[in-house]
Amino acid sequence: MGAVEAALGRARAAGRPSLVSYVTAGIRADWIALLAAMIGAGADAVEVGLPFSDPMLDGPVIQQASQAAIGRGAHTDSILAELAEARPRLQEAGAGAGQVPLIAMSYASHAYQRGVARYCGELAGAGFSGTIIPDLPAAEAGEYLAAAATAGLDAALMVTPATPAGQIAFIAERSRGFLYVMSVMATTGSARERDDERRWALAARVAGYSPRPVLIGFGIDSPARAAAAVRHADGVIVASALMRLVLDGAGPAEIGRAVRALRTAVDAAR
Repeated sequence: MGAVEAALGRARAAGRPSLVSYVTAGIRADWIALLAAMIGAGADAVEVGLPFSDPMLDGPVIQQASQAAIGRGAHTDSILAELAEARPRLQEAGAGAGQVPLIAMSYASHAYQRGVARYCGELAGAGFSGTIIPDLPAAEAGEYLAAAATAGLDAALMVTPATPAGQIAFIAERSRGFLYVMSVMATTGSARERDDERRWALAARVAGYSPRPVLIGFGIDSPARAAAAVRHADGVIVASALMRLVLDGAGPAEIGRAVRALRTAVDAAR
């Protein structure tokens, strides 16, 4: 069992919802401090987004965050080097083996441009425990999944409201760490559709296919919605709402307070 699955599994065994936060790597010079603040505030895991020029699954907020990072000159090599250098500091905050795992959120271009074996090995070397590539179909992910397993990474896969039942079973069997449920057929940060109970019911349905924790992402934009969502799943992923705060100038202390508010809300929901 990998570190991501172990951390989220411990939360589930304790009857506690999992909270996964997100930071775009390189968004600002203090992005490592933002990451450390999320860990210190009680996130069970943190997604670290590798900035990409054409993030097709991301909405305006994450697109803006990626552009800010790219504008600063951030790229995969520099990000991995920063993470590796910051490992002692992050371990002190709680990131590392058996603690709060880091999950690389990237696009297939990142992995296949470098070669999937090299890419996964470099992620592990920089301190990542998991990986997500949202634009790689599960049926075409064999090489990537094998490389991730060899590197000791949990490779989480996604299901959507449009995924057929037979495909859900296939994806759930191949996913590692957790099963990522997109609650809406839209980009990240989308919360226009407010029929939350109907959308989140997907997570309850797919739980029957997965022995691993099931987490809901997309459109979780407040502590109240996070608390409501975890009544249908093992946890939630919050990204755009946090990056909106960062883009608006929030520092590590404010981001820590935002994650702590999410933590309090989801804990009180069970």
